[in-house]
Amino acid sequence: MAHQFFFNPYILDNLIVPSRGFDVVQDISEPRLRMYVTSRGVKTFFVRKRINGRDRRIIIGQYPDVGIEDARSAVATVLADASKKIQIKRKKILFQDFMNMYLKNRVRRSVGSYDKLVRSINRHLSGLNAKNISDITSDDIRDVIGAIDGCAMAERMQELLQSVFRYAIDTGYVRTNPVSKLDKPVQKRRVRPLNKYGLHRLIDAIKSYPDANMRAAFLMLIYGFATKNRVFSMQWTDLDFNRDMWCEQPLSDMAVVLLQDLPQDGYWVFPGRGHGHLTDPRLAWSRVVNDAGIPNLTMDDVYKFLARRLVWAGDKEDLRNNMNDLLDDLLGGA
Repeated sequence: MAHQFFFNPYILDNLIVPSRGFDVVQDISEPRLRMYVTSRGVKTFFVRKRINGRDRRIIIGQYPDVGIEDARSAVATVLADASKKIQIKRKKILFQDFMNMYLKNRVRRSVGSYDKLVRSINRHLSGLNAKNISDITSDDIRDVIGAIDGCAMAERMQELLQSVFRYAIDTGYVRTNPVSKLDKPVQKRRVRPLNKYGLHRLIDAIKSYPDANMRAAFLMLIYGFATKNRVFSMQWTDLDFNRDMWCEQPLSDMAVVLLQDLPQDGYWVFPGRGHGHLTDPRLAWSRVVNDAGIPNLTMDDVYKFLARRLVWAGDKEDLRNNMNDLLDDLLGGA
């Protein structure tokens, strides 16, 4: 339940900001008026209204750009406008054009996250681009979702389309949501294909890869006991060879030998194209795992295989010894 009090500038200016997420407060003078208070200190007036069976939050504006009295006065108008029957537009719009409008008006993400979303849309939903959004049926959606490799991605794209068509209803481009008639994709628990013998084959395949930088990065996935993102973004300044430490994590003996043999002539341990570090070398990894006879193996599978077997310890020297013992047991000098 929202905290209720009489909205006035002194109280709103001194509201306690939540440590994470957001809080909701409600005006006593105009009980329909509420405010979001986010962990970043942003304060936004809004009202709630059930429309077509769905509970909607309708934004009035941010405080103090919108004053308290202006927000109270706007409540009746905003609710009346929300209650009006949506006029169905006769002018048709292609799915691709509507998706661009949706991304512009409804999606708020960081640059990297936004670009990743756009790449996923272009890859998985391009089959709908040439259709008018009002002509898209549940069967069209089912065909597109069914062609996506991976239940997790299929589910995310279906949830996105659900949101897109809700926006299309709100803006009057369609009458019904074709996604609402579909069942959610069934998530299947993935069996991780790595074992001790596969690890030997993987190391042999990595050592046969022609690119030295890529060889070292892939071997560090095994010797470093860390996720691919941490390994690929490793910096030389993170390493202390006097104590065999990587930031606050000890390095295994195999990792130390591997890293000390690399040329220390840049900022990143594993440089990528341009001035950045290695990011996601999927083609190189695909070649390695196919050569190893484990085509479904992901880079994160390697970390999870090792992390489940490692005896984690709070003492850094004990943890280093446990890393070395596990690698000796699994690799036997490989």
